[in-house]
Amino acid sequence: MDELITMLKMKEITRTAKGDYKRLCKADLIVIDDIMLFPVEKATAVTLFNFINQLYEKTSFIITTNKKPAEWAEMLGDEVLATALLDRLLYRCEIINLSGKSYRIQNRKTIFSD
Repeated sequence: MDELITMLKMKEITRTAKGDYKRLCKADLIVIDDIMLFPVEKATAVTLFNFINQLYEKTSFIITTNKKPAEWAEMLGDEVLATALLDRLLYRCEIINLSGKSYRIQNRKTIFSD
């Protein structure tokens, strides 16, 4: 997610970010890992919303998050913006809810053993 945010912020400033942005706008699939893991500033959230709003009807998204949709408003600091963003992302979607122990932690038992 950090790379996406950086690219969105820089797309009007650097040629590389502008090229990356154009490639993403033509993509059939965009994967955003750990969306809303950390709080997002309002201006950044608006930029992310505008990007997703531009693409949600013509591009597929795969997102991963540890936050419930209700927690997104808290992370964004704006309930209306969170609702609008979720509305776009959940449009014609399939939600897969995973539960259980972390695969990474499970395979590192020696580090966390007593």
